[in-house]
Amino acid sequence: MPYFHSSKLWQISLSWGLGLLMVLALASPSQAHWADLSVADIQVREPDVTINLTIPTGLVTQFDDDGDRQLSAPEITRHQANLQQFLNEKIRLTAAGAKPNTSSVRAGVTQNLPNNLNATPETHSSLLLAYHWAQPIDRLNIDYKLFVPGVATARCLAQVFRNDRIDNLVFTPTSTTAALIDAPIWQQITSFIGLGIEHIWTGYDHILFLVSLLMLGGSLPYLLKVVTAFSFSHSFTLFLAAFNIISVPSRFVEIAIALSIAYIASESLWRKQPQARWQLAFAFGLIHGLGFSSALQELELPRTNLLTSLGSFSIGIELGQFAIVLIAYFLLSYLRKFSWDLTMRRLISVGIILMSAIWFWERVFVG
Repeated sequence: MPYFHSSKLWQISLSWGLGLLMVLALASPSQAHWADLSVADIQVREPDVTINLTIPTGLVTQFDDDGDRQLSAPEITRHQANLQQFLNEKIRLTAAGAKPNTSSVRAGVTQNLPNNLNATPETHSSLLLAYHWAQPIDRLNIDYKLFVPGVATARCLAQVFRNDRIDNLVFTPTSTTAALIDAPIWQQITSFIGLGIEHIWTGYDHILFLVSLLMLGGSLPYLLKVVTAFSFSHSFTLFLAAFNIISVPSRFVEIAIALSIAYIASESLWRKQPQARWQLAFAFGLIHGLGFSSALQELELPRTNLLTSLGSFSIGIELGQFAIVLIAYFLLSYLRKFSWDLTMRRLISVGIILMSAIWFWERVFVG
């Protein structure tokens, strides 16, 4: 009997420990989605190319003499040669295999940063990079590798202007190359699919909502029905908001998302069987879709190809969401083999409620 009690105590303690680790891993305070962001406007006028680039000054801090976290025109002029060499190593343009004959760097025009970027214009610097080829160019590629070291979510959002065409691209540490002349449509599609996957995987509030939906269990077909309802509804409002058909202040949306997570998680404490789960998922998905839309709205994408960017972004969200649901489903199914499964599920639900309460407090009184 003493052995039984000590074994039971060990199992309960382990469940609490594992539950806390899971909650902390998913719900650690999230940084702004657009942290470590760079923005580039690329003008292609053969045989000349200009890039108006706004980057975190931390990337070029060695040239910031006064330490004010912004490169001034005199600082750019003073370090012209070294700054140009540094940028040429990080941003390579080639036309049919040939590098430009001349290139220069000077102060650029400060661009608008997304409102939810955890930064201000004073933390970023704008540079104008100019490239020239002696002969007309018909093929042009870029290799962009100017990212904060060791930050997987760092990226550069680029708009490429050539003639009457505008292409939207997203450069990340794992996706650095693109064609700038006659770029294939799949290049933009895959770029925004990756952005959608990254958005859902770094959106800890959305992840906890999905986990909470699965907490009461159910067959895989039933859970897929629940998740499909959520996907359909959030895709609906994502499209409406992205095209400015509906507009809700982002602060109210984020507050409502926090409350939706708390409610779904609290159900797991008093319900024994999933009831009306897909209807709840559909209703709350409408709110989460407004949250997803803010990721694209604040990029101010041109309407000429917004549908392509939006559809690709939405596909990325669904792919990332599908992966999260499968992982959570099989982990929770495996836990049902243990006698302390209910203890862990309740602990995880309480942890999710606490995290959503923290988010609610931050979004009401801080944010």
